[in-house]
Amino acid sequence: MFTDEEGGPDDYAEDVLALVERIPPGRVMAYGDIAEHVGRGGPRQVGSVMSAWGGGVPWWRVVRSDGRPASGHEVRALSHYAAESTPMRPGSDRVDMRKARWDGASGA
Repeated sequence: MFTDEEGGPDDYAEDVLALVERIPPGRVMAYGDIAEHVGRGGPRQVGSVMSAWGGGVPWWRVVRSDGRPASGHEVRALSHYAAESTPMRPGSDRVDMRKARWDGASGA
């Protein structure tokens, strides 16, 4: 799934990964935001792409709509958030989506 004839990412996966690469440090997009921006798929499809191909892009900048990082990667994601000064919800391990959500436009 999401693989081309040569075994690499297909066009949809490439579009998702290209957008993730553009998310500025300290900002995030929800899985659904990415699907909406690329104009295809949904949050689950974006999650599948990230699971299969996301290791080479800033995966920690893709979060659930409530600001939680990907399951099983919370500790690593939190260290990235601290290094990038990503806004977090007070007393929580969730990103503050109102402050950190990126709209896909150039710049932060």
